[in-house]
Amino acid sequence: MFEGKEYVYRVYKEGSFSKAAKSLYISQPSLSAAVKREESRIGNPIFDRSTSPVSLTECGQKYIDCVERILAVENEFSNYLTDLNGLQTGCLILGGSHLFSSYVLPPLIGAFSRRYPKVTVRLVEESSSALEQLLLAGSVDLVADNSSFSEELFSRMLLRTEELLLAVPSSFAVNRTAAAYRLPGEHIRHGAHLTDGIPCVPLALFKDEPFVFLKPENDTRQRQMALCLQAGFTPRVVLELDQQVTAYNLTDSGMGISFISDTLVRSVPPHPNVTYYKLSGPLSQRRIWIYQKRGRYVSRAMEAFLDIARAGRTAPEPSP
Repeated sequence: MFEGKEYVYRVYKEGSFSKAAKSLYISQPSLSAAVKREESRIGNPIFDRSTSPVSLTECGQKYIDCVERILAVENEFSNYLTDLNGLQTGCLILGGSHLFSSYVLPPLIGAFSRRYPKVTVRLVEESSSALEQLLLAGSVDLVADNSSFSEELFSRMLLRTEELLLAVPSSFAVNRTAAAYRLPGEHIRHGAHLTDGIPCVPLALFKDEPFVFLKPENDTRQRQMALCLQAGFTPRVVLELDQQVTAYNLTDSGMGISFISDTLVRSVPPHPNVTYYKLSGPLSQRRIWIYQKRGRYVSRAMEAFLDIARAGRTAPEPSP
């Protein structure tokens, strides 16, 4: 049973036999034959091949659920072996959204890999909700995210705090009205915007302007909308996006106003056509956490990564 799980699971993840075959470096006919042998072995089809991408049958969904539990157990045993070998082998699986996978985790991964070069590090990039489920299933070891995961199921360590800023196309005439609140980009990159002397802009000044928002399930989107409503207006959203970096680029091109984190401003080259403003209130401040599942085995690789993250933290742990 489950002899061909690697082939079946790869087709499930890729949603395509051809893509799965390429990633496995085998021919598509060979992969199809392997999956058919597995289906014959269990006596039921796993995939509905009439859909695109291919979808799971009812039996196929149960099969995948079981395989993911098997993979979680295998991953836990691999972590145990890593401990036995003194971090001379093994695998550490980290998860993060696009922003954190691109700009927050890489320096930590680099420091970890330099110290433990024989430990393989894998990075899984998904939405916050998907990462929470992967962490619960044991498919990833640690997740960096600014969302609130279940405190009952997960423990967390503060990595850093970040500020949401208002990014406005410099071509917008409203910048003249808000001139006293302009925040130079170099102040953000050097952290000077965090001082009390920097005034916060009245968000209502921008109530008649177009906004570029993230999609509703995103934490940044929820904060964007709440900040505007607190300022007494419903924003005119001209475009909804998946990624904060895309919204930032569209603001630079003059499309509309966006809310971006100082993490992003510090991490990418300057955007010369953007004017920045500091925002007020707790909604403009959020914490980036490293989450782990409560009660699961904590490998030495996980402990070592958390030690590196603690050493590189840019913000103190908040009081309970």
